Amino acid sequence: MKASDSPETTLLKGLIAEKERTIELYSSLISGGAQKLVPFRDRHQAHLNELRKYVTVASSPSVAASTAATAKPSLSRLRDLERRAAALRVRQLAGVSPGVAQLIASIGACEAAHAVALPRSL
Repeated sequence: MKASDSPETTLLKGLIAEKERTIELYSSLISGGAQKLVPFRDRHQAHLNELRKYVTVASSPSVAASTAATAKPSLSRLRDLERRAAALRVRQLAGVSPGVAQLIASIGACEAAHAVALPRSL
């Protein structure tokens, strides 16, 4: 992030990095045979695609991969991640443009739904 970035741009870049890590965690479980998680990952990918329309960020796959490798992905971890992310979204709405606020609120609603909809076992 550049020092010249606006607070909204800084927030968006952070959300993009967070979504990349989340997608990597889901992908790790999916590659291990958890096909039930594909729709959840795909919704995060859709969020990422929308966020990228607001700001251009160079993706860093090595950071995402190393985060996923050390995170020991599990359904419990994903559920906690979704719950914490959804709770954070409300605080991220202050001071952003209406379009970005709507996107963040929608993402939070989806994450909250994920937290309760993730399967209990694979």
